Amino acid sequence: MKNLFKGLLSLLALSLTVVAAGAFPDVSDDYWAAPQIKLLTEQGVIVGYPDGTFQPDQNVTRAEFASMAIKALGQEHTKVAQPVNFTDITKDYWAYDAIQKALYFELVSADGETFRPEDSVSRAESLAVAVNALTTEQISVQKAQSVLEKYYIDAHSIPEWFIIPAGKAEILGMMVIMPSADKAKIEADRPATRAEVAAILFKMMEQAKLNPNAKLAEAMRKKTGEGYVIENATVQGSIGTIPAGAVVPVQLTKYISSQTSEPGELYMAIASENYITKDKFILVNKGATLKGQLIDVRPGKWFVRNGVLVLENSLITTNNDQTVNFEGTSNIKKERNWFMKFVRFCFKGEKLDVQSEGTVNLELLKPINVDLTNGWIIEQ
Repeated sequence: MKNLFKGLLSLLALSLTVVAAGAFPDVSDDYWAAPQIKLLTEQGVIVGYPDGTFQPDQNVTRAEFASMAIKALGQEHTKVAQPVNFTDITKDYWAYDAIQKALYFELVSADGETFRPEDSVSRAESLAVAVNALTTEQISVQKAQSVLEKYYIDAHSIPEWFIIPAGKAEILGMMVIMPSADKAKIEADRPATRAEVAAILFKMMEQAKLNPNAKLAEAMRKKTGEGYVIENATVQGSIGTIPAGAVVPVQLTKYISSQTSEPGELYMAIASENYITKDKFILVNKGATLKGQLIDVRPGKWFVRNGVLVLENSLITTNNDQTVNFEGTSNIKKERNWFMKFVRFCFKGEKLDVQSEGTVNLELLKPINVDLTNGWIIEQ
């Protein structure tokens, strides 16, 4: 029963998380954008097709690109209070939220009543989004043109609106040009391919870690709050780690007892307060739900044994609706004074129970890594 339950929980976790990318048959190891495609696929920013291919030369729609950009920046869980209305996008459109987030973070601008979500995103549009994600030094049109004309034979013919973003992209090393025997071209108006999009998003991600724009910088700030301090938690950059062996309190949602519960019985619990580091960075938000089972239940009997009640936790669902492994165990014990220790040693018969909304301490069996900017648990 125990193995069956763990198998079912593992399948559930796999169904709700992104599976790391294997090799695409149409992307060879020496393909020019293979490293970027692999990394972004592993991180769930881009996905392959149902037949297992990546199709690197296919185009990307504006809606798809908005969704990819938001995922690449780790902002898919941001809430937008004041959405922008477009005549060609309804609230039930699959990328509605991603498009609103792209607007909120000033990756794109609303220049009219339509967004044109199904149009192919151009190279100029995709590069402009990447630049808009950053805080950059201001440059003049003349400076941008001077930089571009050094390297690109079509620099004089790119759209006027794109001159400065293109110049910034070149200065920052973000211009993506497919390998070619011809002299380099920007090809601003050409639809971007999936491979080019992967390379552009990769460069954007790297630069945004260093110099995000003002709204992204606020969103990417490590979140702080009050709560239960995990003393031995560590922080490196924006990643917090709850080590194996750390103990966290969880609040059960139903009554359990050594006398009436059964081995294999499922339970649910919640984090009744934030789990935080010593510096008050939030590792797990209050309200996260945990799931597991009772793995050892034995009733207390006079002169035979004290009751046994052991829990094994398997999963956690965070406030981001992310369900991942959260492996830990709790051996329920009662606090005893010296006299009761003597009594239970001699006569045994102790009964164990935890009331609904009662708290138990869960010892983690494996470390948990968390992105402190958004609460996303990073799976190993």
